[in-house]
Amino acid sequence: MPTFRRALILTHRYLGIPLSVLFVLWFVTGIAMIYVGGMPTLSAQTRLTHLPSLDIAAVRYTPAEAAERAASGFGRVALTTVLGRPAYRFASPYGSATVFADTGEPLEEIDVETARGVAAEFVGAEIGAVELVRTVERPDQWTLQLGRDLPLFKFAVRDGAGTEVYVSPYQGDVRLVTTTKTRTLAWIATIPHWFYITPLRTNQPLWYWTVVATSALGCLLALLGLVLGVTQFHKSTPFRWSNVVRYQGWMRWHYISGAFFGIFALTWVFSGLLSMEPFDWANADGLEIRGDAMTGGPVELEQFPPFAADAWNSLLAGRTLKELEFRRILDTPHYLVRFTRDAAEADPKRERLHQPYPITGRAEPQHMLIDARTLTERTEPFPTEALLARLRDAAPDANVVTHELLTDYDSYYYSRNRQAALPVLRVKFDDPNETWVYVDPALGQLVASIHRLQRVERWLYNGLHSLDFGFWYDRRPLWDIGMILLSLGALVTSTIGVWIGWKRLRRGLA
Repeated sequence: MPTFRRALILTHRYLGIPLSVLFVLWFVTGIAMIYVGGMPTLSAQTRLTHLPSLDIAAVRYTPAEAAERAASGFGRVALTTVLGRPAYRFASPYGSATVFADTGEPLEEIDVETARGVAAEFVGAEIGAVELVRTVERPDQWTLQLGRDLPLFKFAVRDGAGTEVYVSPYQGDVRLVTTTKTRTLAWIATIPHWFYITPLRTNQPLWYWTVVATSALGCLLALLGLVLGVTQFHKSTPFRWSNVVRYQGWMRWHYISGAFFGIFALTWVFSGLLSMEPFDWANADGLEIRGDAMTGGPVELEQFPPFAADAWNSLLAGRTLKELEFRRILDTPHYLVRFTRDAAEADPKRERLHQPYPITGRAEPQHMLIDARTLTERTEPFPTEALLARLRDAAPDANVVTHELLTDYDSYYYSRNRQAALPVLRVKFDDPNETWVYVDPALGQLVASIHRLQRVERWLYNGLHSLDFGFWYDRRPLWDIGMILLSLGALVTSTIGVWIGWKRLRRGLA
């Protein structure tokens, strides 16, 4: 037994010398990420706010006529403003095409000077204050998640905020805006926490296995520490700390703090490991719902009539039209109209930076759904029975167990900042993986499909990593206080471990 105990001590000691530094880094940056969020992005709300108003009166071509001039197929079709002109944007998983709605001409690749004007207009700067930095051909630190949009023109703006703007030469619009503040916060929080260093992150296999290996070793280190917390505990009658804990100095405090905060260190690093889904443990085929289940097929642009500016002005009633999206919902054509008011709403903070399943379709407070046949606003949700019928047709081999129209979030479909749309129709199926499907009845679209293993992963990651439990996750600042105190406790334990390890290493080298 003494030999085994000594092996545990030596393994914990020499694993702890390098890994304690990583634990300190993770806990410091973890606290910062509570408030910073992820990497700098151009949110949908910011993009919409900076878009010029859409000039319906200048539209001369219908979407069907524009589609004939597009060089590629399409899945999503929108009418927006590009280079100050109304334009149809056709997007698909394989690329996108833009056709101007006033002349029917396709958008050609724009030059640097045109892109400079796009950047200046977006940030409200004089064109002379915008300078080209370079053309980004390969991902840099801020375009790691924009690989499909490359190349991009990168401009620096002399505005005192260190603003940098990335403009797509092929789409003629801004794809990303960063400032000195957002870049600094990312270096303080997200980049070190996720190991998002450009040379490492651009090598996907190397980055993946680096995170997995360090997380697995971190789990071993924390687990060994907890085991030693038990094996090194000495009973004492009467109880005295000096007797039950025989260590002295910093080692004593490392033992005492680690016995409690080591539990959270283990759960945090273990859940971080699970976020990488090693060995695809949670991958399973849930119930397959066709992408066109709620639509009835691809959007039929021939069903959208030519635009009548007077009718649209009356419909908008003074609201500033920014963008139209053409949709097919339950076999009928609709416009999803996005607009802004005088008082722009602040961007909701991004959260749940990892989750085992996507939730698509965010709540859009400044939008209308317009029936294209009558040009009237739809104010009522689509009937539940009609939505259920579509789901049953799309999944003939599974039965609907229960369905419920939720007016508030449950444990799997939710958002702390209420970004996900409500109400939502939750439908439970009896397929082998017990899939739950969520449908937004206001827009008639499938927003999430979650099977059993994904629900397990939700608790193992969001539950353990963010302490994402309903009884206090929504109760801020109580959740903040609890997370920060526990993180600080684990940070103290790790910092003491760094100091002890450094002294041991220095003594060994001497």
